[in-house]
Amino acid sequence: MKKIIFILIIAGGWYVNKNGWPDFMQRSSSPVITNASILSTPATAPASFKPRTNSSAPAPSFRCDGRQLCSQMSSYDEAVFFLRNCPNTKMDGDGDGIPCERQFGR
Repeated sequence: MKKIIFILIIAGGWYVNKNGWPDFMQRSSSPVITNASILSTPATAPASFKPRTNSSAPAPSFRCDGRQLCSQMSSYDEAVFFLRNCPNTKMDGDGDGIPCERQFGR
């Protein structure tokens, strides 16, 4: 019985390479795509990137203090700050990134 199985394997074309492994277990010659080169190089900004500097306008003095609703905001800029920087806000019902559209008419 062992001879029959051996003959079937050989006759079936199961080729064993020079390392002793069946042919289907050889490594592929196609390159493997990795992110190693991306991880080893430092992140740099594109050449056309210019950071926005607005030295004439003072920085907003807002801070996350638990407010979540449009009715708690006194200005559009304050609502934008809260939407972008604070957790659990409920000021952008349609998800377009513009807070309190009805209140501030934007």
